[in-house]
Amino acid sequence: MNVAPNETDVPSKEPLASAIGTVQIANPVLLASGTAGYGTELSPYLNLGAVGAVVVKSLAVFGWEGNKSPRMHETPSGMINSIGLQGPGIAHWIEEILPNLLATGAKVVLSIWGRTLDDYYAAAEMCASLPVGIVAVEINVSCPNVEDRGQVFAHSPESTHAVLRATDTIDLPRWAKLSPNVTDLVEIATAAYEGGADALTLINTLMGMVISTKSRTPILGAGGGGLSGPAIRPIAVRSVFDVHRALPDIPIIGVGGIASAQHAIEFMMAGASAIQVGTANFANPKISETIINDLKNWCKDNEITNLKEIVGSAHQDKP
Repeated sequence: MNVAPNETDVPSKEPLASAIGTVQIANPVLLASGTAGYGTELSPYLNLGAVGAVVVKSLAVFGWEGNKSPRMHETPSGMINSIGLQGPGIAHWIEEILPNLLATGAKVVLSIWGRTLDDYYAAAEMCASLPVGIVAVEINVSCPNVEDRGQVFAHSPESTHAVLRATDTIDLPRWAKLSPNVTDLVEIATAAYEGGADALTLINTLMGMVISTKSRTPILGAGGGGLSGPAIRPIAVRSVFDVHRALPDIPIIGVGGIASAQHAIEFMMAGASAIQVGTANFANPKISETIINDLKNWCKDNEITNLKEIVGSAHQDKP
């Protein structure tokens, strides 16, 4: 798709009304993939229709059991996980799970993944006629928790570009979710944009490991995993800042350790048009509601008529 960003139609009377390219959302607070389930898991705690959008856990064309347990472990400043992209498959999700999610009034972002380019081609074909209510498709090219890290497409600009080209039959905006586990993220981001990405989700988890000193073995069943939470926030902010500086015209969704309105504001000042809340959902399923309310108050206190005013404001060399 990769159309020119259109962020001028945001209603000025609503300070939190936002846009990610052509996707209009009521506020810039989204639920991150992998942390809010496939459907209505958080609905007992949170009005899913009140957040900007719900990004569902990544799905493939096939069902997948994921990695062996244990899959999650708390760290001093976040958590490390190795879920391994467990999921029921796109077809099952569309038929059996999605209707209940849409009934909540939520805007939905479908996240897809694959082990091969053919998997992405097939996933794109299944996205040809998605129901109204799905506003974008996030292309996950960056999960570190598959059994062969050579399959992490986002570790190479050529393979990142190839995945985006493989999904160009999708007629909804495509957001490329990229990995921080690379030498030059700007190079990867450029490849995603040139491949057709309409926005970039920055960042996925960092590769890590925790070892039991008692058993002398890795604690997670798959060995290593992905580190998320407060520990990675400065890395995520720097990633957003660097990519926005190099590619100022492509919208960015910032994610990584966000647990407050101040964190969200920091990401937006770095260059993000919106943010995703991830690990914080496990500690407090209502955290997104708190962030939204605190953002409203911050705008009022600082006489901000629309949060778009602060996007990229940390770049002092901007005109």
